[in-house]
Amino acid sequence: MKLVILDRDGTVNQDSDDYVKSPDEWTPLPGALEAIARLNHAGWHVVLASNQSGLGRGLFDVSTLNAMHAKMHALLATVGGRVDAVFYCPHAPDEGCHCRKPEPGLFEQIGERYGIDLHGVPMVGDSVRDAVAAVAAGCEPHLVLTGKGVAYRGRTLPDSFPQETQVHADLAAFADFLLARESTTA
Repeated sequence: MKLVILDRDGTVNQDSDDYVKSPDEWTPLPGALEAIARLNHAGWHVVLASNQSGLGRGLFDVSTLNAMHAKMHALLATVGGRVDAVFYCPHAPDEGCHCRKPEPGLFEQIGERYGIDLHGVPMVGDSVRDAVAAVAAGCEPHLVLTGKGVAYRGRTLPDSFPQETQVHADLAAFADFLLARESTTA
């Protein structure tokens, strides 16, 4: 199974320091939905792994989160793309759960749901916690320079990132990379 795991906020859609709290605030990043569609058309299954501490903080409820994802699914459908599943951590940072990135719990849930070993599965996110969680689960870490990743544009990644982290301008550039790599190994 060809599987790609994506972070949500800052990778697929605009991030906000005040949290994305409603469907109206959920805005896709330029080219991100089309990048997912390109991956889908090449046979890749795409799932999201997202910290959603706004739930634990009481900023929005599960029905609102579902409405945000319904908007995402509808917009993806208009460009011929899909996200197969959304895995999220609903906990606030102080709850000490195993599913909040940088812990690997969300990735373990994905592996269990799909019945696969995640070794080498590409994971794309915009922060160090995404990369750390990816490596802890055996995934291949990729950083996009959107969302929180903007802070690393034109800079060497700090040592807090796993050494094997690969950097891409955005999700479209990651899709270009993955599809090109796949064509050379096919």
